[in-house]
Amino acid sequence: MTYHLRRLVSPLLLSAVTLCCATIPALAANRDRVEAFLTTTGFDVALESIAFASASAPQMLGIDAEGFGADWTRLTDEVFDTQLMHETAVTILEQTLSDEALTHAVEFYASDLGQRLVVAENAVYLEEDDDAQQAQGQQIISDLIREGSTRVESFKQMNRAVDASGTSLRALQEIQVRFLLAASASGVIELQMNGDELRALMQQNEAETRRSLQLSALASAAYTYRDFSDADVDAYVDALEQPLMQEVYELLNAVQYEIMAMRFEVLAARMAELRPAQDI
Repeated sequence: MTYHLRRLVSPLLLSAVTLCCATIPALAANRDRVEAFLTTTGFDVALESIAFASASAPQMLGIDAEGFGADWTRLTDEVFDTQLMHETAVTILEQTLSDEALTHAVEFYASDLGQRLVVAENAVYLEEDDDAQQAQGQQIISDLIREGSTRVESFKQMNRAVDASGTSLRALQEIQVRFLLAASASGVIELQMNGDELRALMQQNEAETRRSLQLSALASAAYTYRDFSDADVDAYVDALEQPLMQEVYELLNAVQYEIMAMRFEVLAARMAELRPAQDI
């Protein structure tokens, strides 16, 4: 499925909701079907890519991770354990993903177009040079605009289809707040503001941040789907706009954001273990 956000912004990640709002369906999917669902849709690879987000943690705290040497790599590998994140996702989805919604999503992503989309999205997820992706995506957008292509509008429609409630920015802000508060509680940083004050500070630049995320999502879509035809892109947009698909995306967004928030809180707590690397 499609998840970018400069590593986090994407159609699938754009409509995050909190897990507490998710209701348990009358006919929840069983574990084996959930496992197959993760593989078919590519969500298993998206979960693995959460580990890449750890690179932004030191910057949020004003810390140079290189000063910790190999300890930083060891710590992030332990905290962002892919098997643990996978198990958490499966456990949640077993209780919250309806069999009807699962079937609908799998039928699309198991199709020829769906599988080609998954291959392309997974490949992008596993690329670590996000800046290069963004640069190429921005160039593609510029070229499309110069040509008068309708493809740019299709990408915008794709992003709007999965963010009807516009909650992605707030979800990202909440992850940052939880991370900063956890880092402060563990003594990694000294924080002079409480959670409400942090949220208010972030909201001051909300319009600019939202526009930045939208532009990033647009560039990511252009890069990811650069080898697909206009008809393929439009077919994907149509699929994303279906109510059951939006239900799936909303839930997976919630799962992925919650896992990210929990892992970042653990990372903040364990950063207190780190000691600066010593030159020999």
